Amino acid sequence: MGDSTGDAAGLARTARLDVLVEGYARLPRVAGTVCLVRDGDRVIVVDPGMVAARAQILDPLRELGVAPEDVTDIVVSHHHLDHTVNIALFPEVPVHDFRWLVQRDTVEIREADGLALTPGVRLLETPGHTPQDLTTLVGTPDGVVALTHLWWTGDGPADDPYAPDRDLLREQRERVLAVADLVVPGHGPAFVPSASTPR
Repeated sequence: MGDSTGDAAGLARTARLDVLVEGYARLPRVAGTVCLVRDGDRVIVVDPGMVAARAQILDPLRELGVAPEDVTDIVVSHHHLDHTVNIALFPEVPVHDFRWLVQRDTVEIREADGLALTPGVRLLETPGHTPQDLTTLVGTPDGVVALTHLWWTGDGPADDPYAPDRDLLREQRERVLAVADLVVPGHGPAFVPSASTPR
């Protein structure tokens, strides 16, 4: 995996990020955070997962002037249903995960770590919450934003109950904190990293 000091090196600050759905996890109700990233001619939806109604994804898109057919790429942070179940709202576009690029019936196996989707959007393999975790770094005019499930919320949990390797989770959290000015977690509002952010 990449060197943490180089993860944001060369990342253009040209992308626009909009959070379409702010996720939550208040069992039995769960929604994943869904984001829209635009950079150049690429229109990327990150984690089109569980929401109370699909209109919660589609209506904000429409308000931003984006139709489902305008979307050029889907990125999934990991394979849990709460982050993937609404992929089909955006038919026939490439879906990026930690290892595969999938479109229609074609699979390309490739390393995602350090992969630049655009000058302002880079993927990082960050196994932690699951072995298949992917973080999307977005270079915006205001700084680098990490879209990630290494944290459910800004409060953690410090010990993710799904993480198979606590040391690896800590290592990947430190990697992301070394480059992110803002973190958009899987099930909560964006937060600015601080000394109290769970490692």
